[in-house]
Amino acid sequence: MNHTEFITSLSAEQKTALHQRSTAKGLIHLAGHFGALALMGGYIAAGAPLWWLVLLPYGITLMFLFTLSHECTHATPFAHPRLSDIVGHLVSLPLMQAFIAFRYFHLAHHKHTNDPDNDPELADGPRPTTWRSYLTYLSGWSYWRGNARLLLRHARGRISAPYLPKRRHRAMILEARILLALYALMLLSLLYTSAIFWLLILPALIGQPFLRLYLLAEHGHCPPVADMLENTRTTLSNRLVRFVAWNMPYHAEHHAMPMVPFHALPALHDEIADHLKSVSPSYTDFTKTYARALPR
Repeated sequence: MNHTEFITSLSAEQKTALHQRSTAKGLIHLAGHFGALALMGGYIAAGAPLWWLVLLPYGITLMFLFTLSHECTHATPFAHPRLSDIVGHLVSLPLMQAFIAFRYFHLAHHKHTNDPDNDPELADGPRPTTWRSYLTYLSGWSYWRGNARLLLRHARGRISAPYLPKRRHRAMILEARILLALYALMLLSLLYTSAIFWLLILPALIGQPFLRLYLLAEHGHCPPVADMLENTRTTLSNRLVRFVAWNMPYHAEHHAMPMVPFHALPALHDEIADHLKSVSPSYTDFTKTYARALPR
């Protein structure tokens, strides 16, 4: 059974229940994610005992705001789409990822998942196939450089990607200029305080490799076919990972029915589990398998 056959097999009542959005559930999850960041950030800022040990979990939690941004592109975390837009723009700052452009980039990715000719995630080439490209990918270098270049191009009014609608170009240009202005102010603040370095720059740099590992599992080593249950991987994990990733480890489920909100993905997984074709028992297992496949 492929993903379209599975969707057809669901009753109207099941589909309605799965697509039900909840502002309350979204805000509770958001409070948990932001609360964890506030607690760890406060501990670091206060210079509490062994504060430097908190930098890594703080950085990972900070970079996994990407999964919240991803959810916001679908306008599914909350019942009110406007709230998703506000949160999406808010978390774009630590990610260096313009929200409006990312929304259309991601929608194109859903439309052409794992298609080497059309999936924008593969526009710069395939996923890592050598140790050098793998380590470069994990470093986050390509991510930071690519996003910085995109912001600079958009700020100059140079928007060329075919999936970015012309009617939104003006908003994308404004967004890029605002983000660049904020980054400039942050860099200037380093002349007076090191807070931005310890609470944003360093945590982002050390947290990004963990996000890269997580994202590689979504489609890495999955075939370029149309079936979302095969071209996308679900990775089984613990509650902590599912929490910080907004249940996106259930990724084949998300690609099969992208408008199902994060809190309903476990229920969708229960329904679709027997039909999944790309599944890893854990991120550790996927990472070991991927690394073993790289040429020595």
